[in-house]
Amino acid sequence: MNKQQNGLKLSFFGGVGEVGKNIMALEYNNEILIIDSGMAFPTDDMPGIDVVIPDVTYLVNNRQKIKGIVITHGHEDHIGALPYVLQDLPGVPVFASKLSVALIENKLKEHRKIKCKPNAVKAGQIVKIGCFQVEFVKVTHSISGAMALAITTPVGVYFHTGDFKLDYTPIDGDPMNLIRLAEIGRKGVLLLTADSTNAERPGFSMSEKKVGVTLDNLFVQNAQKRIIIATFASNVHRIQQILNICEKYNRKIIFTGRSMLNICETAAKIGELKFNKDIIVDVNNIDKYKDEQLCILCTGSQGEENSALSRMANGEFNRIEIGENDYVIFSSSAIPGNEREINNVINLLYSKGASIVYESLAEVHVSGHAYQEELKTLHTILKPKFFVPCHGEYRHLRAHSNIAEELGMNARNIVIPELGDTITINKNVIKKSGTVPSGIKLVDGFEITEAGGVVQRDRVQLASEGVCIVTITISNKTWSLTSKPDIYTRGFVYIKNNEEVMNEARELILNQVISTNFKNQDWASIKNALKKSLQIFFFKKLKRKPMIIPIIIETK
Repeated sequence: MNKQQNGLKLSFFGGVGEVGKNIMALEYNNEILIIDSGMAFPTDDMPGIDVVIPDVTYLVNNRQKIKGIVITHGHEDHIGALPYVLQDLPGVPVFASKLSVALIENKLKEHRKIKCKPNAVKAGQIVKIGCFQVEFVKVTHSISGAMALAITTPVGVYFHTGDFKLDYTPIDGDPMNLIRLAEIGRKGVLLLTADSTNAERPGFSMSEKKVGVTLDNLFVQNAQKRIIIATFASNVHRIQQILNICEKYNRKIIFTGRSMLNICETAAKIGELKFNKDIIVDVNNIDKYKDEQLCILCTGSQGEENSALSRMANGEFNRIEIGENDYVIFSSSAIPGNEREINNVINLLYSKGASIVYESLAEVHVSGHAYQEELKTLHTILKPKFFVPCHGEYRHLRAHSNIAEELGMNARNIVIPELGDTITINKNVIKKSGTVPSGIKLVDGFEITEAGGVVQRDRVQLASEGVCIVTITISNKTWSLTSKPDIYTRGFVYIKNNEEVMNEARELILNQVISTNFKNQDWASIKNALKKSLQIFFFKKLKRKPMIIPIIIETK
């Protein structure tokens, strides 16, 4: 018998030790089930990159084993890489909630070569995928259609929460199905993997309805002002509350920002957003209404460079000019790493006279992730034998594992995963048993490249050190120089302040090539020699390492 039949394997390609890029694979014998397929946003050292996706080489090499992909919810860090994964895994079925399917279909419209019709599932539905029986369990999160997964495997029941929180008064009136969780717990859960994002935060997260109360009060307090609200486009429940408040106070609403327009249109089409269409106004008709009659709902809560709010703050948004009668609400929290960009937008808005409120000043945002007491409730209800924290940086995973130990779980039954880890579980033992490729790939327009490739290295060097172009002109009759070498720089040094150094550089090049045999010598070797000499020279003189591009021009 194949040893693999004795255990269930769980491999992590993203989402652990980091926030974003969530994707893992459940494997038993010769069958694989993929859970989520998320992306991450590029960091500052990735100039020109649009999206960061996981390296799924292992899955591509084992494509014949893959039985399906299940999606927990429609956030980008869980579905953003799906088109690229499907590109390498054609024909693999996808299962997700109604809103998640609609958002996935929108993404696939931009990847027309991919033929995939995602399957919409409802809460409580059970789908058999290979040897896995997957039950989709309703959970509350900051987007509609979020699901946990109760997966019956040949070894036992595996429960994955996806992103969740315990909100007893959700906007859609349909709270997390704790009764079903208790039933699953009574039958026995072998393994739990759970959202660890807020494992360091004590207490309970605030209900989404609390934000609605705060927003309502702000509308009353600023009845004579134009109200601008920046929030996550995917937070359909937040948007629903804003629409309800606008209708209550007879305000027209203007949607701005591509993602805001797309998601609201999609959610309305499938019934996830309900509102009177008469309150929606096109931005081109904004001049027909007084400030107190308007609410502008926009993207840009994270200070994104080309978002609607950033363009307003910079005075670059056609039709909308920020002034003293604008009241701007940041109905969001800062994603780690975005603080500087958000502060820049806030300062620009203040400089134009706007009034601003954000999370630290009022309860205008709540997290979609469970706090410590909610995590304790989950563990107590499910009573898992083994636990693997996921969805968070290492400190979040450690904090979550500490919670499990406080509740009485044996430390030997807890494994904190790292990227690329494969964990094997059977009825009696859990252990790390190997690794899978777990790097990243970079999406640049339509091109997918390896991280650390030549293009990326060149971009980083250009951004940090600049470029120096050396041109040498020779005669194809005499094979000698027709003039002194020229040097052009961009982003390297200000030539007027460094004339002496640049003259020395020209003399260095001239002395090196004046006796060069251009007719018989390999030009690539000549260029490499020039490049090396200048690199040594510039570092010695200026402690700089520009990209050096030698060009040899042949003339008659």
